[in-house]
Amino acid sequence: MVVVTGAGSGIGQAAAVAFANAGGKVLGVGRRTEALAETAAMHSGIETMSIDVCAPDAAGKIVAHAVDRWGRIDVVVNNAGILAMMPLSDVTANGINRVLATNVTAPSMLASAALPHLKTSRGAIVNVSSTFGHRPIADASHYGASKAAIEQLTRSWALELAADGVRVNAVAPGPTESGALAGAGLTGVQINAVKDAEAARIPLGRRGEPAEVAEWIVRFADAQTAWLTGQVLTVDGGLELV
Repeated sequence: MVVVTGAGSGIGQAAAVAFANAGGKVLGVGRRTEALAETAAMHSGIETMSIDVCAPDAAGKIVAHAVDRWGRIDVVVNNAGILAMMPLSDVTANGINRVLATNVTAPSMLASAALPHLKTSRGAIVNVSSTFGHRPIADASHYGASKAAIEQLTRSWALELAADGVRVNAVAPGPTESGALAGAGLTGVQINAVKDAEAARIPLGRRGEPAEVAEWIVRFADAQTAWLTGQVLTVDGGLELV
């Protein structure tokens, strides 16, 4: 049984479908009911739950729903996140707190709430970071910092939970087709300009597709990778090399 946050679009939606295609029972979590309905319609193995992962009681409700429905949790995919374009000159405490609440606090709380069940199933946590968790990004430094935190949490949780048989790894996508740029408040013209600039910088010459990232999320959760933990895999068309 797999919990996937941010399942209404992009990488989260693709991961939910990929796990379902592999035979898993999936709880796709997100804020937008209509978007989640589209995800659920893609496979009969996907059920959804509309909730803000940043809500104070969200983690407990998500875990309770999954356990009540399926009796176990085998995998938690912490994919929900926000990209905030926030140059240092425009930084606000509320802006910083919003990024950290979504990208660091929420996945931590969900992983903690699910931990007793993951220990029972000797399951896995897969966090979704970003290329910019380990390389600089201008005008979105707090986003990059939040993803750097997720990568360090991945390594530290892997060490902490190894004795319980719970594996923790992360996938760090590069620029991928999703709603992140629109969610950051950019206009259509700005989004197109960013996409063109990113594609020009990526050695393989294009932005990624969500399914290409989702494939590695599923692999990290697979029993065939049972001796792999504490790793951050960058899937970015070679962007981190330049």
